[in-house]
Amino acid sequence: MFIGTGTVVNATTVLLGSGIGALVGHRLPERTRTVVTDGLGLVTLLIAGTSAVAVNDRSLSRAVGDSAPMLIVLGALLVGAIVGSLARLEDRLEGLGDLLQRRLTARGSSDGAAGSAGDHAARERFIQGFVTASLVFCVGPLTILGSITEGLGRGADQLLLKSALDGFASIAFAAAFGWGVAASVVTLVVVQGGLTAVGAAVGDFLPDAHLAALTATGGLLLVGVALRLLNIKQVKVGDLLPALLVAPLLTELVVQFR
Repeated sequence: MFIGTGTVVNATTVLLGSGIGALVGHRLPERTRTVVTDGLGLVTLLIAGTSAVAVNDRSLSRAVGDSAPMLIVLGALLVGAIVGSLARLEDRLEGLGDLLQRRLTARGSSDGAAGSAGDHAARERFIQGFVTASLVFCVGPLTILGSITEGLGRGADQLLLKSALDGFASIAFAAAFGWGVAASVVTLVVVQGGLTAVGAAVGDFLPDAHLAALTATGGLLLVGVALRLLNIKQVKVGDLLPALLVAPLLTELVVQFR
């Protein structure tokens, strides 16, 4: 298999799953779609927990000390939140979803206020599906580890596993949010393809300790996604995305000054 197979397969399963979910979802009552979304929130919370426990990884503790991992994750989230909010990343991600919605869906004629209201609701649902699916599919350990591993020439096994998981998840997401979930393949291809290219270009560049800090931080971001799905709090996870870059940088800083 060529390098990039994992991302191609992943994008394909998301498109297929989204198609099935979108075609079936509109036939489901609102109550059923709400329960499906709640179920996705609970599963996302489970995945987030399994990622967040990487803060207790032994390689991280050995590299930075026993008390530093929590502080590194805290620092990464604080710095990431400041950078992301100033850059308005959440708004930009929603803007991309809005742009894709305008490009990919037929523009209906506006026949009064009712039609305009319907168009607005459809647009909001598309954007919500795009943003939520993009975050779930791209913020997680399998995305990072799988993409880099494939770039290193060690096979696409992790991304193939992720493809299967994302395929089933996209069915449920699309049943709840519609075609915006399919549009998330744009984000998926850019993120996973980019990480795969980085892995191929620079080799095994991220030590285990740094990867553990990144994984734990990503787990907390997924908690934010779960809270959004459960309609508990609309956490601006998009604004927190820089934390994924800050976490390994802070880890390296602590290692150098320890």
